[in-house]
Amino acid sequence: MPGLPEISSGAMSSPAVSSVQSSPNKNTKESSPMEANLIKAESSSYTPSEYDMRNYYERLLPFKPVFEWLNHSPIPQTDFTMREFAFEFKSGAYQRYNSFVSAKEFKDTVVRVTPTRFEIGAVYSINPSKRKTVSKNMMKPIEKEFVVDIDLTDYDDIRTCCSKTGICHKCWKFINVAIEIVDTALRDDFGFEHMIWVFSGRRGAHCWVSDQRARSMNDTLRKAVIDYLDVLNLKGGHKNRNLTFRRPLHPHIERSTGILLKSFKEVILEEQDPWRDDKRAIEDLAKKISDAATRESLAKLWTEKPGRSSLEKWKDIDTQAKKGFAVRDWKTDIVILSMYPRLDIEVSKLMGHLLKSPFCIHPKTGNVCVPFDPRVKEFWPDESPNLRSLQSEIEEWDTDHPGKSVKHEWEKTSLNEYIKMFNNFKKKLNEEELQSRKRNRDQLVDQDDKSQLEF
Repeated sequence: MPGLPEISSGAMSSPAVSSVQSSPNKNTKESSPMEANLIKAESSSYTPSEYDMRNYYERLLPFKPVFEWLNHSPIPQTDFTMREFAFEFKSGAYQRYNSFVSAKEFKDTVVRVTPTRFEIGAVYSINPSKRKTVSKNMMKPIEKEFVVDIDLTDYDDIRTCCSKTGICHKCWKFINVAIEIVDTALRDDFGFEHMIWVFSGRRGAHCWVSDQRARSMNDTLRKAVIDYLDVLNLKGGHKNRNLTFRRPLHPHIERSTGILLKSFKEVILEEQDPWRDDKRAIEDLAKKISDAATRESLAKLWTEKPGRSSLEKWKDIDTQAKKGFAVRDWKTDIVILSMYPRLDIEVSKLMGHLLKSPFCIHPKTGNVCVPFDPRVKEFWPDESPNLRSLQSEIEEWDTDHPGKSVKHEWEKTSLNEYIKMFNNFKKKLNEEELQSRKRNRDQLVDQDDKSQLEF
């Protein structure tokens, strides 16, 4: 398993994409219309009150596990005490550069000020709360988890079932496929191990990479990693251009294509069916074909026989392809363009960028931003606990268990399974951190002993 390459070595070359001049599965969860509407309804209607938020912070949000994840130890150290937190309030106010000395102060402050959400930032060389007492160039970010952000709104040009903030089981499959590709690349190509995926609360997912190597990457390395993953470069100006991929395909793209092909027929050709619209099919497919004879033959067929499905049109490309047209490579490019992960690269590029904490409540939906492990099972948004449902679950538990008590209120709710999973993730990370610190101490002792012997 390769380590993180040096940028100057050229070992981490991004999968190559070039523009072309154009001439004139696993994700098989069935979803009924009722299920699709369920997610849409849950993602658009509930705005928690300040009382609801304070009650959640006081009784349910797992502050200590979040503290230990960021601190890498149960005892406060600079990984937490020198870290920036930001608060967003219902009024629209946004307060940066908060820091805390302990998990207790962290919780007490959040409960007291009751933000609509709080965000996690970098560990700084100077305590963020004291930034005004030093010159600006003295306060620099020195460590933060590497993060990846995927949002369904970036798929609006290909999904037909929903748009903007709407989501359903059909289009969430784009996210599950993207997660598999990104997770595989981060583990297999960069050797990262301690990764947690978190539901954004509405229409996306965030990946937090907590390995010490990832946390210590400077902005140049962060940009290199996200550029490697950002094959489509949609935010970089390629959105309205035709793309092709150099052959042989980069190993990352070749592996990703194998993942995409498991779902392409179901997700694109059958469920989304974007090319049933004949005009769109001619624009998106026929006009992207460099071979003039094939292009003209398809445009003629789809004009004379309108309303054919995307699956039928996809088969038409094989039957109408003229000699010399590399139809297999062209189809592979279309699969990649349609389904490869669309990433918000700005979130990943800078160490100082803040991102919403796991277990926050989405202020527009009331959904909890729960962590999940895609290697165990796929995540679906309607499985996420909602603030209203949690309140009902507590009431039901209290009714069903009169006189009984639990150590944590979340044990009465569906949050419990997500917190258990998060604790397991955090435990493995912190065990490795402890071993790493022990190895470093032993090396220092060995060096000191050696220097004394030489003296």
